[in-house]
Amino acid sequence: MTQAAKDAGKFLKSTLRLPSSTFPPRPKPADIARYLPRCTDDLYAWQRRERPTANTFVLHDGPPYANGELHVGHALNKIIKDMICRSRLAEGRRVDYVPGWDCHGLPIELKALEQHGWERGQGVDPVAIRKAARKFAYKTVEKQMAGFRSWGVMGDWKNHWKTMDKSFEMRQLAVFQAMAQHGLIYRKHKPVYWSPSSGTALAEAELEYQDDHVSTAALVKFPLDASSFLSADEPVSALIWTTTPWTLPANQAIAVHSSLQYSLVRSDTFGLLIVAAARVPYLAETIGEQVKVVVESLPIDKLLRSTYSGLSEFGEGAANRPIVHADFVSAQSGTGLVHCAPGHGMEDYEALQPLIQASKVSVRAPLDNLGRFDDTASPCNPGLLAGKYVFKEGNRAVLELLQENGLLVHQHEYKHKYPIDWRTKEPVIIRATAQWFADISKIKNDTMHALDAVHFLPETGKSRLRSFVENRSEWCISRQRAWGVPIPAIYHKVTGEAVLTPESIGHIIRVINERGIDAWWSDVPDDPRWVHPGLSPNSSDYVRGMDTMDVWFDSGTSWTFMRRDKEGLLDHRAQSAPLADVYVEGTDQHRGWFQSSLLTNVAYQKSSQPSTASDSPSCHAPFRTLATHGFTLDAHGKKMSKSLGNVIAPAEIIAGIQPASKTVSAPAKAPQQTKGKREHHPLGPDALRMWVASSEWTKDVVISDKVVSSVHNALDKYRLTMKMLLGMLGDFDPQRLVPYDKMSRLDQIAMLQLYISCHSVRKAYPDLEFHKAASAIYRWVATDLSSFYFEAIKDIIYCEKPGSDRRLSAQTALHHILCQLQNMLGPITPLLVEESWEHSSEKYKAVLDHPLKRMWAYPPEEWYDEALEQVMPTVMAINSSVKAAQETARKEKLMGQSLASDVKIHLETGIDLSSIPKETLKEILVVSEVEILMGEDVDNADDRTSADLGQEWTRSSEIVSSEGKRLGIVHVTNARGAKCARCWKYVVPRETLSKPGAQDIENPHLCGRCTEAVAEYQK
Repeated sequence: MTQAAKDAGKFLKSTLRLPSSTFPPRPKPADIARYLPRCTDDLYAWQRRERPTANTFVLHDGPPYANGELHVGHALNKIIKDMICRSRLAEGRRVDYVPGWDCHGLPIELKALEQHGWERGQGVDPVAIRKAARKFAYKTVEKQMAGFRSWGVMGDWKNHWKTMDKSFEMRQLAVFQAMAQHGLIYRKHKPVYWSPSSGTALAEAELEYQDDHVSTAALVKFPLDASSFLSADEPVSALIWTTTPWTLPANQAIAVHSSLQYSLVRSDTFGLLIVAAARVPYLAETIGEQVKVVVESLPIDKLLRSTYSGLSEFGEGAANRPIVHADFVSAQSGTGLVHCAPGHGMEDYEALQPLIQASKVSVRAPLDNLGRFDDTASPCNPGLLAGKYVFKEGNRAVLELLQENGLLVHQHEYKHKYPIDWRTKEPVIIRATAQWFADISKIKNDTMHALDAVHFLPETGKSRLRSFVENRSEWCISRQRAWGVPIPAIYHKVTGEAVLTPESIGHIIRVINERGIDAWWSDVPDDPRWVHPGLSPNSSDYVRGMDTMDVWFDSGTSWTFMRRDKEGLLDHRAQSAPLADVYVEGTDQHRGWFQSSLLTNVAYQKSSQPSTASDSPSCHAPFRTLATHGFTLDAHGKKMSKSLGNVIAPAEIIAGIQPASKTVSAPAKAPQQTKGKREHHPLGPDALRMWVASSEWTKDVVISDKVVSSVHNALDKYRLTMKMLLGMLGDFDPQRLVPYDKMSRLDQIAMLQLYISCHSVRKAYPDLEFHKAASAIYRWVATDLSSFYFEAIKDIIYCEKPGSDRRLSAQTALHHILCQLQNMLGPITPLLVEESWEHSSEKYKAVLDHPLKRMWAYPPEEWYDEALEQVMPTVMAINSSVKAAQETARKEKLMGQSLASDVKIHLETGIDLSSIPKETLKEILVVSEVEILMGEDVDNADDRTSADLGQEWTRSSEIVSSEGKRLGIVHVTNARGAKCARCWKYVVPRETLSKPGAQDIENPHLCGRCTEAVAEYQK
């Protein structure tokens, strides 16, 4: 090629309007650092100033626990909340989102002890523990906050709240005071869930259940005084079966069911035994010998009036213990007789209430806080059991005692479901201790009515939360730890009687406000300053209690943050509506924070109502909508945990590091962790956010390398789309928009597709169905834009004269597409949208609002052309058929680019394409010429040859609808015209090539349009 020809080519290229943009192909770390505060802190502050307070949307933060590193579960939670807030901001709302943290509780206390090398239960000064725990929580909050903010989460971070803030603790104490004054708080010695591993009482919400827990179950016989209804000369025993032999030292009764039939049977080894008649076969099978039925049916009334003797080593009063009826006894398992230890069983405690009230049985639980027997377990010989852990050597020691005394009939391993401490994962016990309770039964009806007005997402959350509330009558709110908010009770030194009067509570709260909450632990136990002056002439008769409130009570009262006055104290005015528009947390919070928030809020509303009001107003839940998300799972559907080695850190997704995979080389070997390696280019926080948005978060969410790869592919597609849009609009003045009715048909098609996509996305956002929004956006960008519209308008943008009607029409469409794409992606990828604004032309910035500050209006109705929508499936079917025929021709080396072909379209009778101009079809199909034959004999058209069509070659393809219906056939042929050297369309008449003065290689052939464009360029 001569230099003149090269120069001519360069000149023609210079006349094209090729897209040019400063928008980079990859986000730069330095740029992310600049964009992040703009689209988070600055945006949040702007909308708080500019949006009307009357239109405020409140999302109340379920506080994360200030303990440990952030994981993808945190990211799922925080990003869902942020997308909700941003979508409401786009609706024109003023958003109120103030992040919070849950800072009290045993795990943080244990972390503090561990950091200082202190042992729990070794007499460490509570003040020192509190100081260390507070310091640890502060550091964790700061670290977690930095992580949350790096994910593009906007909120009022400066005014974040913590449950250890003084103002929060004072509001929490005010709620407790109101509940106590209304009779909703009481103290009782009764069985509660107790965690030996944590050394404290637990609420039901703090339990998990292990399905494969293995206990040593035992058949144990107790000598029975049956003289009133049996004349046997030999001893008779009542046979019980238990999965907790360690509770036998606390045995107080045996329970039967009055509707069951009981038999007297004989065992050659164990003598005469009483069991439920239906359980005789089980007994024979278990002890491995035949048993003979002596009396088939014993009189149940006389059995209930008989007594038995326990093992004397377990304490005085072992003789003459009662046989009682209990509804929970059945013949489905065991022997039909159940040993009752009201100090270790809630059902036992309830069944024996009449005897407990009459002081005929005692509520014994001879254990210490660590689950070891104390001296009272075997008072005659404390050394037998004292100090032994009930789940190990203590259980074995009890069985050995029973064996030595001839009471053990059989023992065996038994696998069953058993409660464990949800933090330590160790088994819990039921243990009678003096604890403080909130009376749920008094507010249950009001709570259930309040739930009726709540919108649940998903709907299944409603029945789940209602079930938890319905099955709860009380809430154990006291905990035995130092790091927490104290229960403001004092106790008489001699009687141990607790004082929880309104006057005493009020006085204690005032002292805490004046002297600080740590003084509750630092002052001497009987410091008189904590005793209300009117309580006793000698205030030193009282000591402060050391119990603290359940952390669920702490976080559950976080709604008080939305009811604080100017001083930060609790606003006592009546609550006339839900305080927050939305609460969003994981599905496990139905039994945790959702429930404690609901109960404390309703309880406070009831406590604030006049007790004399006969028509008291109905109570409201603190939330208008309650949304729950699932757990994060790995590629194999397993919950992520450090022990499995399948945890993915949010920072890895942001940095583009391939999620590490756990591999097991052989069953005998320990799992080996393959270190994560960089697999994707870094895409910043938007990668993490896109993963969340793409997930159906109301269910469990999977994260794996495959998922992360798809997220990166989507973000790459959006970045490329933004770059192309900005480039094609680089010379466009947004004040020169072409009216819809003046736009070309192709651009009207683009507006129709945009209209449909916008409506899909706009419907998904209010319903919090972000995965549907993300799917609709990607489908539109990948199919309607990248593969269809962008391909169709390249010639128009590149080759048309600047300012021509056709090019302005296309740029108008691109302008609307850019604005709506920014709107749609704003809640999901705010950094990408911020970056696109940064690289927009100054003309844009001068006349348009920032995309993250816009109120997102629906597209104009005129964009929706129903007739055009109905014909588009046929157009797309034709497009697919043409592409298929062209691909065949390419494989046979007959053609290269699409413009090197012409198309003949033969349609079945009745198919109307009159609304699509021929020029529009050429643009859509990206071919040089189109011919449409309507209603011809399509079957005959199938057999057309190149000769028939007057072409060098022909490749054909059927036109088939998405439903499989045949619509016609397309014939793709070589283009009849010659190639224009500028636009590459084959539209230059070939007859001009042989005319005198025809252009040569140094004076390339141009079509008429390009000739005009070049001439104008040269002016």
